[in-house]
Amino acid sequence: MNQVSYVIRPLEREDREWVAHLLDQRWGSTQMVSRGRALYGHLLPGFVAERPLPPPEDELSEAPVDDDETEENPAVKMEKIGLLTYNVEDGECEIVTLDSLQERQGVGTALVDALKAAAKEAAEIKRIWLVTTNDNLAALKFWQKRDFELVTVHRNAIVQARRLKPQIPIIGMEGIPIRDELELEYHT
Repeated sequence: MNQVSYVIRPLEREDREWVAHLLDQRWGSTQMVSRGRALYGHLLPGFVAERPLPPPEDELSEAPVDDDETEENPAVKMEKIGLLTYNVEDGECEIVTLDSLQERQGVGTALVDALKAAAKEAAEIKRIWLVTTNDNLAALKFWQKRDFELVTVHRNAIVQARRLKPQIPIIGMEGIPIRDELELEYHT
């Protein structure tokens, strides 16, 4: 496995169009449904993972790019390779979306770690939580390996979710019918 060099930073206003496009592409809409309510992912706070793009062949120089300089050097073009969006309410932080465009390179973990660090700094946040669907076995594995605990199965919650977002498929990954929301949490 090759490690990808990347930086994690908070989302900025200039990122919103990219976020909307990514969510439309990967989730079918900017609207996310969780626990019976709709959230618009492109309007939420979050973190983005970026990596420097190699310069075009005709611009290659003999001097290597210093990773510490890429954020301040506008000449270095950055490629977005990951996104995490979240929503804070009542002292809790819900992870709404997590997308890694470079899977198995640590991007998703780095985004989650950035949120955990921000939540610890904000002393009022005691719990980070999320929901995933019963068909998403890879997500269950991912989250549990990062110290999130399965706390609740919301049986047949997807029936209500489809009223808000009809694009949610009937059959999900591995041919598993999508029915339930699984809630996981991490205490800061």
